[in-house]
Amino acid sequence: MVREKLVGRPMEVLLVEDDLEDAGLTIATLREGQVPCRVSLVRDGEEALAFLRREAHFARVPRPDMILLDMHMPKKDGRAVLAEIRCDPKLCRIPVVVLTASLIHGQILKDESLRAESFLTKPIDREHFHGVVKLLRKFMFSDVILPI
Repeated sequence: MVREKLVGRPMEVLLVEDDLEDAGLTIATLREGQVPCRVSLVRDGEEALAFLRREAHFARVPRPDMILLDMHMPKKDGRAVLAEIRCDPKLCRIPVVVLTASLIHGQILKDESLRAESFLTKPIDREHFHGVVKLLRKFMFSDVILPI
């Protein structure tokens, strides 16, 4: 197996997940995937939007290169968070990967014209997840992330 050598800063990932066990598995899967990244975890939709808008104690957080968004969360669900991200000119270009227990969410988001770069069902298929992350990483290297 030939490993691709990537150059540049680590990818900033915002994981929006209220279940700590699922969050731990997702972070472990990211680390396994050999894609250098730093993960910030928030546990509900309101906290996710505050993070993205750099409000209050999130004033100095890094802008994420990718958002991993759970659909079922307290305070504000993933659908509402995605709708706000897509309507905000400062946030709308951030790739969003939806993490869901059911593929029906993909159809709901499509019906509501809410675009996500990918949908992954839980439990996460590690190989598929690695492929999605690597694809987004390549996209970001060509369009967004400048080498150090």
